Amino acid sequence: MSDLQFNYYYGREPDQYQFYRIPKLLITDARFKVISSDAKLLYGLMLDRMSLSMKNGWLDDEERVYIIYTIESVCEDMNCSRGKAIKLMAELDEKKVLDLLKRRGADLVNRM
Repeated sequence: MSDLQFNYYYGREPDQYQFYRIPKLLITDARFKVISSDAKLLYGLMLDRMSLSMKNGWLDDEERVYIIYTIESVCEDMNCSRGKAIKLMAELDEKKVLDLLKRRGADLVNRM
């Protein structure tokens, strides 16, 4: 047996944790099986940035909320090399399965 012990949560302690959301369809729908788990996680990070963009009023000319996510930011958030970040961004962009991303220069803009 192990000495590992799991503690109970008291009061509002569980509220101290924040979570990233990943749409269930990205996991369950056959159309998204071609997308790697890392790319799906990156998509979840992009969704998280979307709420901040809404709060900041980042809207395009058609009143759509957008995010800007640089390769450098992806590297930092995903703890990966520049090459891996570019690959993940390209995977979301080039697969055209999601049709929710639009590239602007070296960055991806999430069009949700």
